Amino acid sequence: MQNNSEAAPLQSVDRALHLALLLRGGRRLSVHEAAEVLGTAPSTAHRLLSALAHRGFAAQDRERRYVAGPVFVPQAAQVGAGLLRRLAYPVLQELHERLGETVQLMVLSGNSILFIDGIEDVERGLRVGMRLNDKMPAYCSAGGKAMLAEMSNPELERLYRGGLTPWPTARFTTLNALKRNLATVRRVGYGTSVEETERGVHGVGVSVHAPSGSVVAALTTAVPSVRFRRQDMPGYAEGLVAARAALEELLAAEAPA
Repeated sequence: MQNNSEAAPLQSVDRALHLALLLRGGRRLSVHEAAEVLGTAPSTAHRLLSALAHRGFAAQDRERRYVAGPVFVPQAAQVGAGLLRRLAYPVLQELHERLGETVQLMVLSGNSILFIDGIEDVERGLRVGMRLNDKMPAYCSAGGKAMLAEMSNPELERLYRGGLTPWPTARFTTLNALKRNLATVRRVGYGTSVEETERGVHGVGVSVHAPSGSVVAALTTAVPSVRFRRQDMPGYAEGLVAARAALEELLAAEAPA
């Protein structure tokens, strides 16, 4: 016969497995929905979902619902940099033509971003140079903020357990300040950088998602500060959102049946 101390951990394991199986089957769950399924308090469901996310069995989509994590994604379906570059290039070309500014594709690498492709506006004398294979702290970049905004606070705390990486033009020095900014990014749907990556450059960026809902990259545009006008922001954001939709459609078409 089991005693109570043995039963409680087993019950937690059973509940976590129940949620994991639902996610693997394609369910998208909010914390409250998970609590209803399990018949538990939301705090219990949140703890279990956070544990699943920590181990890769769950991830969060842009609506903050939990979806199947990378553990459940077949290796062949993992989005690699080569596939991203191949699919994103025509999208970047169209975005560049629409916005008339330098555009870039980046991925998250730890708590940094890695620029993997882009198109520079070579016809303008005053332009932002394209970066390739460069890294910088994600919290300084518009695209980096867009990707970080899709993380939960516990995930951010794990990512920045050692504090924010110093950067000469950084706007934020504490995780709490960054969290407040990321709340705004979630609300408006895109990240911005006001001379935070480097002096004289404004950036706007959106995150890109795999068919599973997990974040795989970000698309950004970089504009010289002297040419940037606040009233142009909706146009930049609209162009980036359209480009994201096009790239996500291409990623979905490449996913295994």
